[in-house]
Amino acid sequence: MIICSNCETAQFLQITQSRVYFENDEPSEITEKYECTLCEATGKYEYSKHDHEDDDVGDVTGDIEVDQEESPLRA
Repeated sequence: MIICSNCETAQFLQITQSRVYFENDEPSEITEKYECTLCEATGKYEYSKHDHEDDDVGDVTGDIEVDQEESPLRA
């Protein structure tokens, strides 16, 4: 799960832009931009299957973070 680093919750996050590419019916690349409606923080989550073959956690920039217990690709 993606959370706001400032508010420490996902409750107020909005995805403002999202792009997903598929390879063999599975997500191979994900890019999402986030904005927190409570504190106006912004951030970006990027995942590439080719860069993260051993884990499900992508790269984040800005004022967001990945809750390690709930990765966006684990369902």
